Amino acid sequence: ESHLANNDKEKVAATLGIVNDAMTLMPQEPIHTGKNLNHGAQSTDKDAFYVNRTEIEAHRVNLQHLCRICGGSFKNDPYKRSHPVHGPVDDEMQALLRKKERRATSWPDLLNKVFKIDVRGDMDTIHPTNFCHNCWSVIQRKFSNAPCEVYFPRKGTMEWHPHSMSCDICGTSSHGVKRKKQAPNPQVSKKLRIIAERARKIMYARSRKQVNSKSIMKKITNCQKIHLSTKMLIVDYPADFVKSISCQICEHILADPVETTCKHLFCRLCILKCLKVIGSYCPSCRYPCFPTDLVNPVKSFLSILNTLAVKCPVKDCYEEVTLGKYSHHLSSHKEK
Repeated sequence: ESHLANNDKEKVAATLGIVNDAMTLMPQEPIHTGKNLNHGAQSTDKDAFYVNRTEIEAHRVNLQHLCRICGGSFKNDPYKRSHPVHGPVDDEMQALLRKKERRATSWPDLLNKVFKIDVRGDMDTIHPTNFCHNCWSVIQRKFSNAPCEVYFPRKGTMEWHPHSMSCDICGTSSHGVKRKKQAPNPQVSKKLRIIAERARKIMYARSRKQVNSKSIMKKITNCQKIHLSTKMLIVDYPADFVKSISCQICEHILADPVETTCKHLFCRLCILKCLKVIGSYCPSCRYPCFPTDLVNPVKSFLSILNTLAVKCPVKDCYEEVTLGKYSHHLSSHKEK
């Protein structure tokens, strides 16, 4: 029994020695390799984070050149005009709102009223911080109710999204290479030239028609014997001032002036005759106009008009009379 016990102890000791030798001979490389892999993954994550930060920063810089509302570029405006989305309302718009008895001190309130968008929760990494002058003109037209050739360029406001690999704003691929511009097609450029030539011919024909239409309207009114010519003015006023006090149809000095909704001035008799013959639109700008829309100009303009001095057209009368007293002076000639 003691001999068997000694043999078992020797076997156990031998096996323990083999295991210890194996542990000493086993290399420690697997653990070291795992540490290297972790370190490489961390450096890769740092590089990716740095690339994402630079792309987002470039995206934010690109957003500064775009309009928050319509998405148009400020480079299209020759004057590079822009207005802050979160800033106070400028003096010109404030004066217009005061005339209309409206109250708004900041742009977010106006943008919400006109375009139905809330810009208070905007982020500078997703949304632009300025809007273009064209959208400013749309807001002005909304509150002034005046006819204006400014229109919103889109069906709705622009929707903004965070930066991604296929970002339309940055215009770059996933590797940061700019998209190649397509070579101009000669057939397309030829078509554009043909369209431009046709448009030029049409504009020339329209200008000729406008000249003809003016002569036609003068024949319709036939007011040479009724209204005073601008040549009867005593003072040699500037051409722009003379144009402002003359009728847009007969080009005589305004007699019983009326103002249309499009802010053009006519003699009452001339505009009523023209509306009856050519239709219900303004002879100057073709804006819809009806006899019921005609109103008297402001009193300050009428007072300036009545103080202008003219020569009496009656023979052997060299008296200078103001327009306000001209009818009374003419009636005295008739009595004689």
